[in-house]
Amino acid sequence: MKRIFFVIGILILSVCSVKAQKKVEKKNVDTNAAEIVFDKLVYDYGTINQYGDGNCEFNFTNTGKEPLVLTNVRSSCGCTVPKWPRRPVLPGKSSVIKVKYTTSRMGSFHKSITVYSNAKTSPIVLKIKGKVIKKPDEIMPVKKINSNATPVAK
Repeated sequence: MKRIFFVIGILILSVCSVKAQKKVEKKNVDTNAAEIVFDKLVYDYGTINQYGDGNCEFNFTNTGKEPLVLTNVRSSCGCTVPKWPRRPVLPGKSSVIKVKYTTSRMGSFHKSITVYSNAKTSPIVLKIKGKVIKKPDEIMPVKKINSNATPVAK
């Protein structure tokens, strides 16, 4: 009986050790695949006024050998709206992803835009950041009147 438990224990240990070993797979690297390269991955608005211009652009180039197709571009929240090219970007050509951030809320913000494509490096995360401050009050200029002045007659 002790031998049976010993043999079963050895079998269990050997099965566990085989499963614990990582299986190394070679990825099929397509050398002709599209490749997306952005000129910047982070856009810093700095300090902007409330209800100010929240538009920015991320320029990119297809440095691969096949057409680049952006399948989806998602933002981290509804206050950030991306617009991207729906047609394939040919090899060597450039295009732009336009992003509009709604500047109605005051305070600091850090948002991300995730770009899904057929490129080798997909997805890619773009980031926007900045601080929205209250728009300064507009003061009407006061007209200075000289009480000693004489009226001009026409």
